[in-house]
Amino acid sequence: MTPLAPAPGPPTPAPTFDWTAFWASFAEFFLRFEVLFNVLGIIAMAVLLRILLHFVIRRVVNRVVSGVKKRQNVEDTQSIVASPLAAVRVVQRTRTLGSVLNNVVSVVIVIVALLLVVTAIDANIIGSFALITAALGAGLGFGAQNIVKDVLNGLFMVAEDQLGVGDVVDVGEATGVVEAVGIRVTQIRDVDGTLWFVRNGEILRVGNKSQGWARVIIDLPAPYHSDVAAVQETMLATAKAMANSPQWRRKVLEKPEIWGLESISAEALVIRLVMKTRTADQWDVARELRLQLKQALDDSGVNLPALNRVVLDNGARSGRVQEPTTAEKR
Repeated sequence: MTPLAPAPGPPTPAPTFDWTAFWASFAEFFLRFEVLFNVLGIIAMAVLLRILLHFVIRRVVNRVVSGVKKRQNVEDTQSIVASPLAAVRVVQRTRTLGSVLNNVVSVVIVIVALLLVVTAIDANIIGSFALITAALGAGLGFGAQNIVKDVLNGLFMVAEDQLGVGDVVDVGEATGVVEAVGIRVTQIRDVDGTLWFVRNGEILRVGNKSQGWARVIIDLPAPYHSDVAAVQETMLATAKAMANSPQWRRKVLEKPEIWGLESISAEALVIRLVMKTRTADQWDVARELRLQLKQALDDSGVNLPALNRVVLDNGARSGRVQEPTTAEKR
């Protein structure tokens, strides 16, 4: 007998598409792109905010500087004549505050943007690493003491108007023109063109040669047997004529003075002449005054003695300080 064929079973159902898994994978894919878009958006907003704030700070600084110069009807800072002490410091302090604010804005925006980016990636990251962050903060606190010291000292220097952009300063290790004041480092350009980066926390003293006024000191040796009164009269007349000349009148603040005999020796009588000038102009005035004094003494028949040694005083050493250029004066 032929065996019977097995009875047909139930039909195999056709495969169906798993929409649940599809939408779950699509949501996960979209979530990843959403995080990426959020991160890119935070970075873009931080960059735009930094550009906007720097633009606002620059506009405010330029408006203050231009307003002062417009009221004084001058082109550069050192030419301010009406209330020179206050007006010059307004310009220089405004520029310095603008430089510091730009640095502070950049640092704050970067820190906030990094925190927002981490939060956008995973909101639980900051909470999970809170304990580790506290431990790292405590450990780094000892190493970051110098950084905190630099920042605080820099802010105090700016707030107390110890120095400003364009000032000629002596901070001990570096002497020259201040080019930039940051929240941690001050940049000083010396007479050789070297740019010194001085940590604010290491600045223990500041000798500012650009605040208020400067003084030209000329110690002129005369022969021991010369007529001191006649030599002093010639020196004072020459200095007054120079101070009243149109070329130098703007740079001289007060009438020159003879302070008398500075020293007496067997070789010469040293007579001191002083003249108060505007800051950053004392070197030009001193060079011209020496030239005119030499010509005047030659005309009067006074021959300067040949000294066996030369002693440099503070006035002579000041010649090594870099004089601000036209661009730095602006």
